[in-house]
Amino acid sequence: MTDQCPNDERAIAFLRNLIAAQADGETAVQKVISDRLSAAGCEISKLTYDPVTVPVIGEFATGAKQVVGERTAIIGTYMGDPAKSSILVFAHPDGETFQPDHGWSYDPFAGTVDNGRIYGWGVADDLAGCAAAVLAVEEAARSGATLGTITFASTPSKHFARGVAAVLHDGLSADASLYLHPAESGIGMQEIKASTPGHLELKIGVHGCRPDTTEPSHTAFSHHAINPVDKAVLVIAALQDLAAERGARISHPRMDAAIGRATNIQVSNIKSGTMSKFGRLQELCELGIAISFPPGETMREVQDEVEAALYKCFNSDPWMAKHRPVMEWLSGATGAEVTEDHPLYVVASEAVHKATGVSPFVNPMHTASDIRNPACEKGIPTIAFGSLCGDLTQNEKRNEWVDTADFHRMVTATTDVILNWCARPRDAVDRK
Repeated sequence: MTDQCPNDERAIAFLRNLIAAQADGETAVQKVISDRLSAAGCEISKLTYDPVTVPVIGEFATGAKQVVGERTAIIGTYMGDPAKSSILVFAHPDGETFQPDHGWSYDPFAGTVDNGRIYGWGVADDLAGCAAAVLAVEEAARSGATLGTITFASTPSKHFARGVAAVLHDGLSADASLYLHPAESGIGMQEIKASTPGHLELKIGVHGCRPDTTEPSHTAFSHHAINPVDKAVLVIAALQDLAAERGARISHPRMDAAIGRATNIQVSNIKSGTMSKFGRLQELCELGIAISFPPGETMREVQDEVEAALYKCFNSDPWMAKHRPVMEWLSGATGAEVTEDHPLYVVASEAVHKATGVSPFVNPMHTASDIRNPACEKGIPTIAFGSLCGDLTQNEKRNEWVDTADFHRMVTATTDVILNWCARPRDAVDRK
C-alpha cells in the first residue's frame, strides 16, 4: 500500500505476525505478544487459571455456556510514576475454533491485504485489539514522557473464559481501563462503547403427556393428550406480556435514544422432537429465551420479575400447576456504563476525534460487552473502541477482515488515550 508510512507498515506487519501465529493456537499468539511487550520494556507476568473457579461479580455461566480447562493470561506492565494516573488496556487473543472446511477465499493465516482490508482468522475477534494495544504501549514507552503505570492484559474471553476477571481478582487494578476490539456494529472508530446492556439466557422445559394408545399415530387421540407445544404457547404469551410491560416501564436515556426501548425478552428457540412423524405427540417442548436489560438493573431484579411472571402462568394452568415446567438460568452478565462527562470518556473522545476527524458517539447497544468486567469487579471506569471490521467467524461468516486505515486510526487513538490519561495526576481522577 503506497500511502503507508513506515509506522503503518510496522503495524500491519505485527498484525500479520499475530494472524500467522493463530495457526498454532492461542499459546503461540500469547508468546508473540509477550515477546513484543518484553522488548518494549514491560515486566511480563503470566496467570494460569481455571475459568470455572474465578469468583466473578455480576455474571454467571452454567453447563455448555462455561468454557472448560485451564487458560493463561499474559500481563505486560510498563511501570510509571505512582503520582500519575494508571490505565489497564485489555484485549483477547482467543478466536473461534479453526474449521478446516472454512470455505474462505483467502488463506486464513496469511494476513492477506486486499483493497484496504486485512483478512485473517480472528483478526477482528480480537487480534487487531491485541496488536493495537502492544503497538500503543511501544509508542508510549518510546515517548519518554512521565506517565503513570501502563498495563496491557492479553486475556482469554470467549465462551466465558473470564480472563479479565481472573487478573483483576489476582490483584491487578488501575484508575481506568480501555478495552480494544474492532467494532462489530460495522461503524468502526466513529463510536465509543461507553455503555453495555446486561444479558440473561434461560431455558424452560415444558412437559406434556401422550394419549393412552398403542396406535402409531396420535392425531385422532390428541384430545386425550396434553400437548407440550400448546402449553409452551401459554408460556410464550406470558413472556410477551412481561416484555411489553417492562418495555413501557423501564427506560434508559442512551438505549431509548438509540432504539426506542431499554429492555427486551426474546424467545429465540423452540424445540419439540424433530421435523418428522407429525402424527406423534412429543412429551417435552423446550424454549430458549434471551433477555436484555439496561445498566442500573441487576440480574437478580430481572430474574425475579421473569420468575414471578412464569410462576403466575404455571399456576393459572391446571396441568402446569401440577407438572411444573423446569427453568434453568444458563448465563447472565450485568450492564455497565461511563457518562460522557467522565474524564476517561473526554480523553478518549478527544483522541478519537484527533485520529478520525469526526466526533465519536456512544454505541450503547453492544450487549454484555467486556467493558462490564473491570466496572463490576473493581469499580474501574471502562470504555471500548475499535476499527471497522466485518464477516466475523463467530457470526458464521467467511473471510473475516479489518479495515487497514481504520486499524491505523485505532492504534493512533489508543496511543493518545494512554499518553493523555497517564499524564494526569492521580488525585485528578474521578472514578465515579
